[in-house]
Amino acid sequence: MVKSGFDNQAYLRTQSQHIRDRIAQFGGKLYLEFGGKLFDDYHASRVLPGFEPDSKLRMLEQLKDKAEIIIVINASDIEKNKVRGDLGITYDSDVLRLIDLFRARGLYVGGVVVTQYRGQPAADAFHARLEGLGLRVYRHYPIEGYPHNIAKIVSEDGFGKNEYIETTRPLVVLTAPGPGSGKMATCLSQLYHEHQRGVVAGYAKFETFPIWNLPLNHPVNLAYEAATADLDDVNMIDPFHLQAYGETTVNYNRDVEVFPVLAAMFEKITGSCPYKSPTDMGVNMAGSCITDDPACQEAARQEIVRRYYDALCDRRQGKGADSAVYKLELLMQQAGATAEIRPAVARANELAQLTGEPAMAIQLADGTLIDGKTSELMGCSAAALLNALKCLSQAGGHGVHLIAQSAIEPIQTVKVKYLGSANPRLHSDEVLIALAASASLEPKAAKALERLDALKGCQAHCSVILSPADAVTYKRLGLQLTCEPQYQTNKLYHR
Repeated sequence: MVKSGFDNQAYLRTQSQHIRDRIAQFGGKLYLEFGGKLFDDYHASRVLPGFEPDSKLRMLEQLKDKAEIIIVINASDIEKNKVRGDLGITYDSDVLRLIDLFRARGLYVGGVVVTQYRGQPAADAFHARLEGLGLRVYRHYPIEGYPHNIAKIVSEDGFGKNEYIETTRPLVVLTAPGPGSGKMATCLSQLYHEHQRGVVAGYAKFETFPIWNLPLNHPVNLAYEAATADLDDVNMIDPFHLQAYGETTVNYNRDVEVFPVLAAMFEKITGSCPYKSPTDMGVNMAGSCITDDPACQEAARQEIVRRYYDALCDRRQGKGADSAVYKLELLMQQAGATAEIRPAVARANELAQLTGEPAMAIQLADGTLIDGKTSELMGCSAAALLNALKCLSQAGGHGVHLIAQSAIEPIQTVKVKYLGSANPRLHSDEVLIALAASASLEPKAAKALERLDALKGCQAHCSVILSPADAVTYKRLGLQLTCEPQYQTNKLYHR
């Protein structure tokens, strides 16, 4: 098993209680801006081993009787058909996905806010679609001079033009499909409207990273910079908190830069600002639930190196810039991380050099290295996957076949003859299907399938950029994958 360094149950308890306390601080009404991912927070689960990807959602479930959720989406993102890179779906489609997921967990969705609305036809169509589904939709408009023209922003011609969001519960959680949605502006707009109606309400922010009570150059915080290398986010000491309390805490540049403006808006709306620093605004308790700091540091170093390889591959594919690579090289140096901390890298590259073909290596939780080479029957990633399952299930060594060749050949025939594939080799997902088909007749195959969960958290490396089909399979199984930034061939077109 991967060594745990985080107490998830303690996190659920302390985090939910801390939010209850913040609601009480503001007299029973709190607008809580949720940064990052509410669902599927795999970054947090990688750098804080023991953190469950749905922890924030489970924490909200403990507050479901008090909470309602508002989803915020930027009209420009709708117009541009902006796509979530991790899911491959547009932001407007993700709004529907999020609503379904929230409802399935018993959480109340109060409505959707379309921000930066300028009459975009795509935004109008989305608005009509949501209303047709029985959802409440609100429009918020661009404000000239935002965020610095405080007098204009906090007025009838600023926030006053936005449609007031009708909410009924003490905790209003604002989330979004991605960054740049306008969550904070939506919260502040609501504070303005609530104040105009004589309702006392507050604002707080929930960002998991950087973790405010860890050192600035702690690998977990450096891993956050690595995850946002393309956004130019930088961790920094919160100077406002240091001045107010004499205490060193960590925040990131955008929150620090906007804090004076935010404080001025608070004063304009309510007469005073309840916070003395960006750190004060936060409610994150993750740092208090770390139980094994060395384990989290090591996991974070692995994440930084993994992000580095991702950036190299993005650059090779024309999807990334040199600047992200250079920043990640600097972060690796700060964290004391090199490619050598991933033994699977050397193993895969050595096998590739030996065979002259792409190769894959997987490091199991106990440190055992398993490799896979390219053959006529399957690609290296499929071979490594099968060999890892063979090892985990103690099915035997070289020469033991979990899948008969007679089960593989029909799949190859369908791929080449009927689906038009130029590559007859089985991908990782196809070999798993073949393994499942063999399980009813071959007990060893059935036993191997039962060990799929043991691959979660294992490290993997490929000597070439994997095909999307293989990369997605590895990701779904929870393997932490890196690839060399090169293709198997010198062709200009790859898929």
